[in-house]
Amino acid sequence: MRRRHLLRAAAGAATLPGLALLSGRADAQSGGLSDTTVVLGQSAPFSGAAEQLGLQFHLGAQLFFEQVNNKGGVHGRRIELKRLDDGYEPEKCAANTKQFIGEGVFALFGYIGTPTSVVALPLATEAKVPFFAPFTGAEALREPFNRYAIHVRASYFDETAAIVRQLTAVGIKRISVFYQNDAYGKAGLEGVTRALKAQNMEPASTGTVERNTVDVSESVKAIMAGRPEAIVQISAYKSCAAFIRESRKAGFAGNLYNVSFVGTQALLDELGKDARGVAVSQVMPFPYAPVSPISGEYLAAVRAKQGRAPNYSGIEGFVAAKVFVEALNRAGRGVSREGFINALQGMRNLDLGGFPLDFGPNKHTGSKFVEMTLLTEDGRIRR
Repeated sequence: MRRRHLLRAAAGAATLPGLALLSGRADAQSGGLSDTTVVLGQSAPFSGAAEQLGLQFHLGAQLFFEQVNNKGGVHGRRIELKRLDDGYEPEKCAANTKQFIGEGVFALFGYIGTPTSVVALPLATEAKVPFFAPFTGAEALREPFNRYAIHVRASYFDETAAIVRQLTAVGIKRISVFYQNDAYGKAGLEGVTRALKAQNMEPASTGTVERNTVDVSESVKAIMAGRPEAIVQISAYKSCAAFIRESRKAGFAGNLYNVSFVGTQALLDELGKDARGVAVSQVMPFPYAPVSPISGEYLAAVRAKQGRAPNYSGIEGFVAAKVFVEALNRAGRGVSREGFINALQGMRNLDLGGFPLDFGPNKHTGSKFVEMTLLTEDGRIRR
C-alpha cells in the first residue's frame, strides 16, 4: 500500500506547475506550441481498476521529459505533459480528448487502453492532431493506416502469436481464452484465434469479464468446461488476478498467460504468492536490470527519484517520451504537427539503446519486439 501511495503522490507532483513548466502559453492556433513550450495531453486511468497502468506510464514519461526540460528542452522549448483522468472509461476519454483538442495541445500522448483509444483516435484524426504511443496493441488502431496514429509498441497480434508459438511448441493443444468484454479483450481474442487457426486449432473454451469489474465466477465455469491445458488472459490486472485465484481454486493447474497490457508489476502486486507460474508477454526491454543501454538509462532515472520503483509500464512511458523527443528534435525549431510526423517517418532502423525501431511513410508501428517473462511467488519477474 505504501508503494501505491508513493506512486500517486509522485504522479500528482509530476504535474504541479513547477514541473509542468507552464511558462509560455500554447493554443489551438499555434498547434500546441509557444516560444517556450510544447504541450501534450494524456487521458488515462489515474483512478479505478486500471489506475496503476496510467500512473506508472505517466511517471515513466515524466522521468524522460524532466531530463530534457532540465537541459533546456528541445530547440529551446520545454515539454509540458497535461493529464486528465478517464478511469478507463470511453465516455470520459472522449470528453477529455475534446477538451485537449479545444485547448490546442500539440499531440495526444500515451493514452491507456483499447476501448478508450478507439473513441479518441477519430477525434484526433479529424483535428489532425498526432495520436502518439497509445498503450495498446489493438489492430483496429493500426489498420487501416492512419497518418495521425503513431505506435511505439508491438501489436497484440504479435504478442498472442508469440504466446501460442511457445505453448504449441511444447505440445499444448487445448488453449482457452479469458477476455475483457470490450474492444481490448476482443482484439486479444482475435489475435489468439488467428494464431491458433494458423495451426488448424481453435480456442478450447472462452469466458468474459466486464471492464472495471472482478466478477469472474461464471467465466471460470465456462472456461473449465473446455478442459484447458493453458489459458490466455486478455484483461486488466485486477480481473486477471481474480480469475487466476478462482481458476486455481477450481483445480486448474495449467499455464496462465497474459499480454503486456495487464500491467506486470500491478498484477504481481495483486497476486502475491499466487503469482507463481503466471507468464506475461512483454513489448518493452526488461526494466529491472541494465540488460540493455535503454534499460540502464531508465533505471538510472528511476533511482534518482526517491520513492520510485522500476516496472514495465514505467519503461514504456519512458521509451515513448524518448521516441517523441527524437522526432521533435529532428523536426527542428520550426516544427509543426505535420512536420513532426514527417520527421518521425524518417526514423528508419533506429537503435534506441538496444530497442530497435523502424518507422516509414506508410509504417507507423515502430517495433515488433516481444519476449516472455515469468512471475514468481517471491515477487520477482524472470525473463
